[in-house]
Amino acid sequence: MPAPPSNAAKFEPPLLGLLRSASGRFALFFTAVFALAAAAAAVVLWWNTAGALDRQVEAAIRADVHALMERRREGGIPALVSAIEDRLALDVEEETLYLLRAADGSRLAGNLSTWPVVGGGSDSGWLSIVLERDGGATEARLLRVDLGDGFRMLVGRDVAEKLELRSLLSEGIAWAASASAALAVLGAWALRRSLERRLSPIYRTAALIGAGDLSPRVPLSERGDEFDKLGTTMNQMLDRIAHLMEGVRGVSDAIAHDLRTPIARARAKLEEALVSARDEETLRAAVERGIADLDGIDRVFRAVLRIAEVEAGARRAAFAQADLAPMLTDMAELYGAAAEARDQLLEVEVPEALPLVGDLDLLGQAVANLLDNALKFTPAGGRVRLSARLAGGVIELSVADDGPGMAEADRRRAGERFFRADSARSTPGSGLGLSLVRAVAALHGGHVLLADTRPGAEMPGLTVTLRLPTVAPG
Repeated sequence: MPAPPSNAAKFEPPLLGLLRSASGRFALFFTAVFALAAAAAAVVLWWNTAGALDRQVEAAIRADVHALMERRREGGIPALVSAIEDRLALDVEEETLYLLRAADGSRLAGNLSTWPVVGGGSDSGWLSIVLERDGGATEARLLRVDLGDGFRMLVGRDVAEKLELRSLLSEGIAWAASASAALAVLGAWALRRSLERRLSPIYRTAALIGAGDLSPRVPLSERGDEFDKLGTTMNQMLDRIAHLMEGVRGVSDAIAHDLRTPIARARAKLEEALVSARDEETLRAAVERGIADLDGIDRVFRAVLRIAEVEAGARRAAFAQADLAPMLTDMAELYGAAAEARDQLLEVEVPEALPLVGDLDLLGQAVANLLDNALKFTPAGGRVRLSARLAGGVIELSVADDGPGMAEADRRRAGERFFRADSARSTPGSGLGLSLVRAVAALHGGHVLLADTRPGAEMPGLTVTLRLPTVAPG
């Protein structure tokens, strides 16, 4: 007895399961986009606030240095000392920092007691230092200026409050980032749940279809969104499959019903000839009749295969730019002789040119089937009319006869394989002619219309019209 699978074999890391799921990947993508957007917002906020504070401080220091240098050029070192003292007197908030030192190291002006020591052996340029002021430590941003002749000056600002503001801003951004991450995860979870909830009916329907039940359909909401469009497309596909399967069953039943008689008849004739044939000539005649019956059966199978080939679209590769008018003229000449032999009249009204994109061989077979049927059901002395016209990018090709016509109920079924109206049971045929015509029309993006030739008459006749676009669908 095989051992049951271990728990280790069943275990799958949650992240791996999430990545295998399309909804999980969408959710992770949503999270990543949300996180990137939050990060970009944080960078912009930092640049426009904390960065702006630093740039503002440095700009104020440079402006102060520039003004002090102007005073020095005007009045020398004494004027510079006076300007520093004036600025310190006006600084109520005590944010400004100054130190003016002579060549011998003595302090000439300012509120800094000593020149700061800079690590690394450099004391030039911008300095960021920690100062002891009012019994506490504070941070300062200073700019060192060499005045020449050994004189040096420091100009700066106390930035402790600005650094505290920047710290508060950083803390706020951190909290906002945490909240954004939580919202991103929550949104990703909600997105995944929503996708799975909308797709689950499709999963269930597909599973039932795969199990062999073609009746289920995808339930649709009233939103009309992409999932409803997908469900509608699937339902249309399933309806088409069900219709084709029904057609296959109908064809199978029809073949079994309609071909059983000629096969049985051919077999009976051959058996009778085998038993009762008196001479070789009688046996030969029986064999020839059997062969003729089998040839008829073969023609039926060929017609069924041709219709299946057309409906599958396999002949679309043979589409080319062509002119329908010469083919119709040739058909009229061919069937005109057959009409004369039956004491019938074939009238033709075809324009000089009927350009279209299609398969002329298939269209020729369709027209031949229509003319065959029209001549078959038109009595002696009657007329058959073949006409065509081009209007609005559509070719209308009609074959009208003076026969008994077709009832409205029979017209709705005309074109089904092996269907024959009650009035046509006594005439030879297999019931595949209109099926081929409809299949050829559908292959070219057109359709077939049936109507009475003379409505209300005792012999209303039948007019079959093919409406074919000049440019077939891709």
